[in-house]
Amino acid sequence: MRSMKSQQSGFTLVEIAIVLVIIGLLLGGILKGQELINSAKVKNIAQDFKNVPLYIYGYQDRFKALPGDDPRVATNISGATLATTPASSQGNGVIDGTWNSTTTTDESVLFWQHVRMANFASGPTLVTDPDYYPKNVEGGRMGITNGQSANTPITTMTGTYVFCSQGILGKFAKQLDTTLDDGNTFTGSLRTRATSATAQDVAIATASVDDATSYTVCMAF
Repeated sequence: MRSMKSQQSGFTLVEIAIVLVIIGLLLGGILKGQELINSAKVKNIAQDFKNVPLYIYGYQDRFKALPGDDPRVATNISGATLATTPASSQGNGVIDGTWNSTTTTDESVLFWQHVRMANFASGPTLVTDPDYYPKNVEGGRMGITNGQSANTPITTMTGTYVFCSQGILGKFAKQLDTTLDDGNTFTGSLRTRATSATAQDVAIATASVDDATSYTVCMAF
């Protein structure tokens, strides 16, 4: 009687090696894809910071006034709304109101309507629209204010204007600073602060910025 060969079971070393190589390639592709997504997000956020000065200078060049602060905006742009708060401050060369104000008569709020209706930026022009307030790619609120000490979101920052973008992960905040400024989130024209209800706060040193925590990044110019 012939003896029956035992049935082979399990994987050979070659098969295991092939599986491991495939898994490695898949993981590498996933990590590379995530890296590309993160890079795209940083570029998108950086573009927001680059665009705002263009809105201001473009509007100034065309209308000889600041968006939000323009006292002749209703004449300059059909259907545009004149800011009324702070009272009698329109035309003083300052974009008044906090960067994250929700007071629809503030200059800092109506800034967005003015630059959009002047075709410098895209987005809703009705202040009652739920999507009126601009958001970055991470879904955080963005806004503009003046560089006067009472309104500056980060203490000791100096500049005529301050633009802020909220809800930015620490790892993106550090990349932004390297891309747009001096690479130090505590100094320079671009700084990082905690995302909190505090009107003003101090900047955070790069070493203390946690990659997985969300922050507010502000730029003075």
